[in-house]
Amino acid sequence: MSLGNSTCPVSNVLFTEEQEALVVNSWNAMKKNSAELGLKFFLKIFEIAPTAIKLFSFARDSDVPLEQNPKLKTHATSVFVMTCKSAAQLKKAGKVTVAESSLKRLGSVHFKYGVVDEHYEVTRYALLETIKEAVPEMWSSEMKNAWTEAFNQLAAAIKAETKPAVSA
Repeated sequence: MSLGNSTCPVSNVLFTEEQEALVVNSWNAMKKNSAELGLKFFLKIFEIAPTAIKLFSFARDSDVPLEQNPKLKTHATSVFVMTCKSAAQLKKAGKVTVAESSLKRLGSVHFKYGVVDEHYEVTRYALLETIKEAVPEMWSSEMKNAWTEAFNQLAAAIKAETKPAVSA
């Protein structure tokens, strides 16, 4: 997934150098296991909110166990990596750095499937738990706050684009 510059309405992010360091250092420690961690992240989402499975056709319409579903693995890895890369670049860029076209696509997909604030809350919680388990030696309340802020900025950018897709 390419992370180009976005004209995201969420800018002038209040993200400190300390928060940036916590996010960047933990992301660097997790990168090599991003596929495994992405899958854990999504399995946590489905554990917390089992009805979320119906939002994903590749999970809902599959007889393959979730932890073995290749489409879920691919999707989970790309979402985890996008989220972490966006978080790691937040301070330097001063805004969410997901490409504007990707934000528009994410927004329209989230609109189509009826994603609401509660879904973002579950996702944030699952992300924080995944990171906490991935880098327990680094975990602290400061790190939790840094990742929470980074996730909230990404969620706000996606929500700002949550509307029906516009046909070209």
